[in-house]
This record gives sequence, C-alpha cells and structure tokens, in this order.
Amino acid sequence: MKLTLDVVCGKWKAIILMELFGRTLRFGEIKKRIPDINHQTLIKQLKELENDELITRKSYPVVPPKVEYSLTEYGKSIDELLYLMEEWGRQHFSRMQNRIETNEEKPKEKA
Repeated sequence: MKLTLDVVCGKWKAIILMELFGRTLRFGEIKKRIPDINHQTLIKQLKELENDELITRKSYPVVPPKVEYSLTEYGKSIDELLYLMEEWGRQHFSRMQNRIETNEEKPKEKA
C-alpha cells in the first residue's frame, strides 16, 4: 500500500495522470488544465512520474522548445485505481465538504 501511495499521491500526481489519459499534452497544456499548480511543482511532479515510468517525456529539437507528455502502458494500468478514487470522492463530497466547513467554523484554541 505504501508503495502505491508513494507513486500516485503527490499532491498533484493523480490529477496530472487523469489529464493525460487518452491524450498527449505539452507542458503549457497541462498547466492550463490544472491552473492551481505552481510551475516548479508541475516540473517536479512530472519528473517524478517519469522516473516512476508512469509517463513518457518526448522532446523535439525545435525552437521554441516542444516537449510532450503521455502515459506509458504501465501508467495506463493505474486508470482503474484513479477512477475508483474519483468515484469515492464524488460519492462522499457532501460529507467531506460539511466536515471541512464545520472545522473552519470552530474557534481555534489558543496555545
């Protein structure tokens, strides 16, 4: 279980993988699809996913630089797991949202 979590549970890794299902995207396209991710964080997460052999990075010798990212066959094998995680989140969204709102409304204790 720990190995699985290490591979897919960087803050943005699962989202990046889901964006790459069925398509090849350039860095800027990934950034547009995930606007809340920091530029450096996206670079780091993409490198980690590439090192874990879940995605492939293809560089073209052109100016301006062109780099494309896509899932490897190994990366595609994680599809069902991510789908189940997304489905669980949908089913429990209201409950999780209520807990978050309740926790935000509680006065913070002074240390």
